[in-house]
Amino acid sequence: MALIHLNFNSKYLSGNTDVNILLPDCSEKQEPDAFYGSGKKYPVLWLLHGTFGDYSDWLRKSNVELYAAEKNLMVVMPSAQNADYANWPGFGIGYHAYDYLTEELMPLVYGWLPASSKREDNFIAGLSMGGRGAITYSWAHPEKFAAAYSMSWVPQNMRQIAEELEKSKDVPLSPKDRLGKERNRIRLQNAGGPQAYLASPYNTWDRAAEWAGRPGMPKTFFSCGTEDTVMYRRFREFRAYAEKIGLEAEFTEREGYGHEWRFWDLEIRRAIDLFLPEHR
Repeated sequence: MALIHLNFNSKYLSGNTDVNILLPDCSEKQEPDAFYGSGKKYPVLWLLHGTFGDYSDWLRKSNVELYAAEKNLMVVMPSAQNADYANWPGFGIGYHAYDYLTEELMPLVYGWLPASSKREDNFIAGLSMGGRGAITYSWAHPEKFAAAYSMSWVPQNMRQIAEELEKSKDVPLSPKDRLGKERNRIRLQNAGGPQAYLASPYNTWDRAAEWAGRPGMPKTFFSCGTEDTVMYRRFREFRAYAEKIGLEAEFTEREGYGHEWRFWDLEIRRAIDLFLPEHR
């Protein structure tokens, strides 16, 4: 695979940002002029990192390059800080991570590189926070993605969480609770309050009920390790909810794995095999 590291000034992120892109390259059996001049367009995986990560995570910590090479698959790996792939107009002079992917990065990739813009050739996946992004984007833009794969993340009932946060707003948070509960408080505030959040694309719990049974939605996959103390309880809760509302989605759990790269490496290989079952 060829590797492109792209650093450019993003209008939507209000500054420079980094992207790693894997591209099928010319084999020893091919002539360069014929290969590079063929005009061939390749399928694309938009691959999102998790909290505390960046554009380099998937290349440094998984074998995604090997798995993509088997399928002649382009892989685009952007950075989004810890923004949940959401818009944060109050951060700095504005950090619009939700708009960035679809309104800037996708046009850049389609316009500059041999990437297919056809829905059936575009897939999105991510781990943890990146799983949040993958589901948010695919359900908000079903016309853009054929399938989405979320590893170690499932939608949460933010309506219930907002009510719980309101009841406990004067209770000091322990260090153990701070990352989860305080982060949810900030998410709600950033969206303009609970009602604005619930009406937004980020409210994937309610979106799931809207999409259940609707034709033409992207194929959706969720996976989680049984030892994932961060997510496994939520995974089981959302799976039960999905069954209740009739949401068409596949749920996979792996015994003995936690919130860790050993698990995500297995799952990204599985995701690519599901997205592109045949070699290309």
